[in-house]
Amino acid sequence: MTRVANSFGAAVGRMSVVIVLLAALDAVAGTTDGPDFAAVRGDRSSGWLAQTRSEVLARNGAVATSQPLAAQAGLQILKQGGNAFDAAVATAAVLNLVEPESAGVGGDVFVLAWVAKEHKLIALNASGRAPSGATPQHLAGRGYTKIMPQHGVDSATVPGAVDGWDVLLRRAGTMTFKETLEPAAVLAEQGFGVTERIHNDWIYGAEILAGDPDSVKTYLVDGQPPRTYDVFRNPDLARTFRALQTQGRDAFYRGDIARAIVAKMSALGGTMSMQDLANTRATWETPITTNYHGYDVYEMPPSTQGFAVLEIMNILEVCAPRMGLNLAQLGPRSPAYWHLLVEAKKLAYADLYAFDADPGFSAVPVARLISKAYAAQLCARIDPHRASTPEPKGDPVGGTVYLAVADRWGNMVSFIYSVYDSFGSGVTVPGYGFVMNDRGTLFSLDRRSPNIIAPGKRPFHTLLPGFLMKEGQPVMAFGLMGGNQQAQGHAQVLVDMIDLGANPQAASDAARFTHGQATNKLVLESNLFDAVGKGLEDLGHIVESANGEDMGGFQGIWFMPASGLYRAASDHRKDGGAVGW
Repeated sequence: MTRVANSFGAAVGRMSVVIVLLAALDAVAGTTDGPDFAAVRGDRSSGWLAQTRSEVLARNGAVATSQPLAAQAGLQILKQGGNAFDAAVATAAVLNLVEPESAGVGGDVFVLAWVAKEHKLIALNASGRAPSGATPQHLAGRGYTKIMPQHGVDSATVPGAVDGWDVLLRRAGTMTFKETLEPAAVLAEQGFGVTERIHNDWIYGAEILAGDPDSVKTYLVDGQPPRTYDVFRNPDLARTFRALQTQGRDAFYRGDIARAIVAKMSALGGTMSMQDLANTRATWETPITTNYHGYDVYEMPPSTQGFAVLEIMNILEVCAPRMGLNLAQLGPRSPAYWHLLVEAKKLAYADLYAFDADPGFSAVPVARLISKAYAAQLCARIDPHRASTPEPKGDPVGGTVYLAVADRWGNMVSFIYSVYDSFGSGVTVPGYGFVMNDRGTLFSLDRRSPNIIAPGKRPFHTLLPGFLMKEGQPVMAFGLMGGNQQAQGHAQVLVDMIDLGANPQAASDAARFTHGQATNKLVLESNLFDAVGKGLEDLGHIVESANGEDMGGFQGIWFMPASGLYRAASDHRKDGGAVGW
């Protein structure tokens, strides 16, 4: 008996040592501030050696987004018989949980989608409006006379996301909130593992969250962001989803959730009212388009930055030949290639910041700005040998998620939504587990600006779903998240695919730039900086090297009608999930 007891004790002792060692290894593996992993990257066995992963090929449907659990939720809906619209809502709901710093029901939605049975591309604007009391006078009384508040109750607009989900399902879906929100509700109750990228993004919002007790309770653990590999649960958000499942969108805009929103906002001095929420209605828009080398590029109209993408593409198509340049021949290892893209971006963004606003309040000359004739007028303003200096304008930041979904019936959805900056306003609705957006930050307090804040007005919007067509048929649902990076990022990946022949995954993986209009700094990913940084400096650009954090996360699904195959891609800069069946 003693021998057995001693043997058992020794085994327990050895097990304890193993557990301690495993815990120590977990602790090391869970840190992100240790020594850099020093290995060099391996090569693919074929194709472009730097491509991070293969495209996902599927015949029955595909989902591409920035987080694998969200992509799998969408795929689950597709396999259960739902269509792309149903799957898009399911995917979006899970993204609210797993990337709360970027998106959620307290934010806004924009959609471009091909409806197969209608043989039509539709555009949905489910962005919110300024509350009825949001005036320059009110903000002046709150101490804001020069610029809009960056966070807090006065930065929030009325959330449009839930209404957008409902309108989209009613127009083209086959399921209700009962089915589409179930994966997110279950996951919110059970929890998910926090990845390194999500932990890193969470850090940026911790200071903002710390100012609101309800945010601290919901999103911080002992006052800190959850660590990498922690399991994070949000039972209050599950409660929101459960209410929507049983009561529909009116729970959010007229019922208990609406009352909780107004109570929280009022307690902090905000002006959002029950009537503001009840009046929320998504609007169907006419997408804007231009043709680039045989492909029709579609974007959202104002107040989004969509026309800037089309203006860039027109400048590249019209001006390059006049300058004796060909992007395909130059290639992305040529400073001249990048110089032309950056100079086109500067011109388009100058117009974007000068004209973009809610078209219900200001006339935006979109037809002129996206015309080939206007692009031709701009060619003389590009010096192929010298960088220009744009008028400094404030560049929006952003925290956003994008998803693309396609199904076996030919529907394709390009879907983007956001609470804007990291964790939005930083104001959490108690009992319901979501933050309100800070999209109102992008209004102006300059009375000369077409974007000046006013009740019921939509602000300048960064959110930008993209869509590509050819000869009247759908080609690709695509998007690239990240504040002012979105329009310039759209242009870069389109050139990669249309001019250089990259597949969607290779286009996603290719190094990108981001240019700040306010600072005139041109930031290149490190390998791109090594390749062309010196050449661009010689042309007069202010060049910096950086990692991929601010380069936006691309997702896309390309359709091949001859075979019926979908080709899905997802950005390696985020957690990335492209799945299909």
